[in-house]
Amino acid sequence: VQLVESGGGLVQAGGSLRLSCAASGNIFTINYMGWFRQAPGKQRELVATITNGGVTNYADSVKGRFTISRDNGKNTMVLQMDSLKPEDTAVYYCNGRILPRGSTWQDIWGQGTLVTVSS
Repeated sequence: VQLVESGGGLVQAGGSLRLSCAASGNIFTINYMGWFRQAPGKQRELVATITNGGVTNYADSVKGRFTISRDNGKNTMVLQMDSLKPEDTAVYYCNGRILPRGSTWQDIWGQGTLVTVSS
């Protein structure tokens, strides 16, 4: 079971980016999914999470600018990032609590995708 992110890149302040995360493998179900980020020299922090029922939670710093969504049938998740600021620059990680078939719950992380916002 793995999570793979895509969609990072370089954008000017005020612009938008769309990050995608796809889960693959022998998956029975996924509980919550979320996005975290880690800026240079800082600790990893929560950006947004979404339950399999669609309940969302956002960090105060991104509320009103970022939107998290998921497709339970396709095991995918999207983070739409608008009105980007230089302080949003970080490596963004996809995270999910996943139950593989015939196994136990696992906390899975993607490899990360770099988002750079220029001023």
